[in-house]
Amino acid sequence: MTIPTEIILHKQTKMLELAFDDGSYYKFPFEFLRVYSPSAEVRGHGKGQETLQVGKHDVVLDSIEPAGNYALKLNFSDGHDSGLYSWEYFLELGKNQDSMWQDYLAKLEAAGQSRF
Repeated sequence: MTIPTEIILHKQTKMLELAFDDGSYYKFPFEFLRVYSPSAEVRGHGKGQETLQVGKHDVVLDSIEPAGNYALKLNFSDGHDSGLYSWEYFLELGKNQDSMWQDYLAKLEAAGQSRF
């Protein structure tokens, strides 16, 4: 199992930085982490049940808490604090961040919604 060797919360630039023991390294904007929360509130309970997150441009990651030795619980300024971000999920987000972000922007546009 790949595990993080470094976890840094950058409140100034609104980024969460993770380095892993396999040499991979990712920086995640708070907004990206919020709109791709693994919680049932965001993802639903199955394919097609996702809830599009809107107006999250200014969301802040207030704090992070370890969840066992396999995940982090992220606490956001909009009150969202459910869903555990496993190391595996962080790796998936990191590897697919660009395409996932473009997909999110396209869904917002199609729904006539905004990040702001």
